[in-house]
Amino acid sequence: MTALLVLEDGTVLEGEAYGATGTAVGELVFITSMTGYQEIVTDPSFAGQMITFTQPMIGNYGVEVDASESDRPQARAVIVREGRNAAPAGRVGFSDWLAGHGVIGIQGLDTRMLTRRLRDGGTVRAAVCSDGTPVPQLLALIGGEPEMAGQALAGEVSCLRAEQLPALAPERAHVLVLDYGVKGSIVRILREQGARVTLLPWDATAEQVLELRPDGVLLGNGPGDPAALPGCVSEVRELVGQVPVFGICLGHQLLGRALGLETFKLRFGHRGANHPVLDVDTGRVLVTAQNHGFAVRVPDGGGDLETDFGPARVTHVSLYDGTVEGLALRELPAWSMQFHPEASPGPHDAREALERFVGTLTEATVAQA
Repeated sequence: MTALLVLEDGTVLEGEAYGATGTAVGELVFITSMTGYQEIVTDPSFAGQMITFTQPMIGNYGVEVDASESDRPQARAVIVREGRNAAPAGRVGFSDWLAGHGVIGIQGLDTRMLTRRLRDGGTVRAAVCSDGTPVPQLLALIGGEPEMAGQALAGEVSCLRAEQLPALAPERAHVLVLDYGVKGSIVRILREQGARVTLLPWDATAEQVLELRPDGVLLGNGPGDPAALPGCVSEVRELVGQVPVFGICLGHQLLGRALGLETFKLRFGHRGANHPVLDVDTGRVLVTAQNHGFAVRVPDGGGDLETDFGPARVTHVSLYDGTVEGLALRELPAWSMQFHPEASPGPHDAREALERFVGTLTEATVAQA
């Protein structure tokens, strides 16, 4: 069955249908990960987006229930060079799984060319269609799709009510996770490290958080523009200095804005499992997993920063473009990472950050006893 990819500038690319039949519209992005297509598509940070995989063959090893990062696919569409539907060892084929969840796909495109175009010109709005909708109508749908800048999407992917999850090892700490679209593997690793986890919805107040007396708060990842979440920023400001705070991805950006820094939209974002990041303290280069389209802006020169909560410093820097990948306050327990330390399915260079977070809370609890 013929399928079309239509870009907002009127470019039309023809391929074959993959996954579900229909029409999807969203922001077109690319990701360089070679594996983990199931984890990628179920990552809530991809809400509102359509994913171009640079790996030329996708779907080789099927889908496993336990590998998903949320309870359903979050991406609106999938674009691949060659889509497979392998289902070894009783697994479900990727194309069948996408179709079962209503996720539109297209294969047979030159994804190398498409990636170069997005890299050079920036992300664009686009449509994937396999139901025969005319191109003029698709262009009208694309024109009605809002730009990602300005979109507040956390409410679409957050939990609806508080959830209590026991530690999967001897309990060492109580971690409260503010769910802006947090990946399941982040919560699992916290629990494996001995943290009892409380999940609260994205719009929970600082008062609600502190009433639960957590040892620490993790600001989760999630989709959309941090500048479109002023209420969340205000609540994070109320938490800083009251309880240890650790932000990941969107959580990092929200913490940055709570400290008085600005955020901005990247031209094409950082998405993949092979991004080199410099750990400023150790000089070590971490190979990291990333998925974000916005970044925290710091004054030229980086280094020490003056924030609304006193001195802070840049702890991690992207070796691709020099953007900020980590922040820490010098006098208060608040720090963050733009990349994904859980890195499901990999690489695991930075996974110790989550382990260290729980360990820090444990040490603080023992010191106060």
